[in-house]
Amino acid sequence: MNLPNAITVARIAVSPLIAWLALAPSVASRYAAFVLFLLAAFSDVWDGYLARRHGWITDTGKLLDPIADKLLLVSTFVPIFFISRRADALSSLPWWGTLPVWVVVVVFGRELFVTLFRAYAARRGIVIAAGTLGKRKALLQNFFIGGLLLWYPLLLSATAMQWSGSFWAGWRTFHATWIGVTLGLAVLLTVLSMGDYLWRYRALVGRKE
Repeated sequence: MNLPNAITVARIAVSPLIAWLALAPSVASRYAAFVLFLLAAFSDVWDGYLARRHGWITDTGKLLDPIADKLLLVSTFVPIFFISRRADALSSLPWWGTLPVWVVVVVFGRELFVTLFRAYAARRGIVIAAGTLGKRKALLQNFFIGGLLLWYPLLLSATAMQWSGSFWAGWRTFHATWIGVTLGLAVLLTVLSMGDYLWRYRALVGRKE
């Protein structure tokens, strides 16, 4: 258990806490969910850097890292899905309203497909590394999730404190646009990255055992 693996385990442990805090009614809990998500997202970059920099890449790390990434995705997307369906006006997503079911199906369906496809390739001695589109997809997902986890408590604070003025109006427009655009681009790259995997490893499709 080296330092990068310990960081990855910590990311796994904190993911359910992020989900719980995001679903909590208090403003403080929702701000805490945003902060913890940022720490978890940055830890993914940090543990990878440390592993490569110091030669601490292990089979355990290769196993745990994708588990941590997918658990963090589930622990944020699922709460967002349910929050967006609450009756109050402050819970809907900018531009999107409720988080569409088809978006959740596309996001999680892609993750399941790629996981199974990698396992299929591994049985044939081929290791499928993350592609450029896949990395950009993950980055946009994090931009969307982080933006939305901050959006919710900011709206609650603005309502409670009656924020007004040009700065808040401008920030609200920018923030809403950020959420709407990053989600749209993330969904697009989710589909394109899956197609990229299929195209790059198309020789595997239909290959006999």
